[in-house]
Amino acid sequence: MDTLIALSPLLLMFLLMWFFIIRPAQKRQKATKNMQTELRRGDRIVTIGGLHGLVDAVDDATIYITVADGTRLQFERQAIARVVESAKATI
Repeated sequence: MDTLIALSPLLLMFLLMWFFIIRPAQKRQKATKNMQTELRRGDRIVTIGGLHGLVDAVDDATIYITVADGTRLQFERQAIARVVESAKATI
């Protein structure tokens, strides 16, 4: 019983770290992965390097984007930081 009481501050610190550091990081990582898998043609995106563009085509591992002057560039899905404006769903 004394061992459990002696270890309780350590367990409490671990639980606090879990709820304030690890859990939010996992949520952000899951949201980013979800965003990258749901990219579609017509989305306006920003890459991790800060390049703004329009998604032109989507493959399994790569995204083709068109920049301002019509240049078509190829990026890995993981290089997409965020979607600025999602394409309208056409039904």
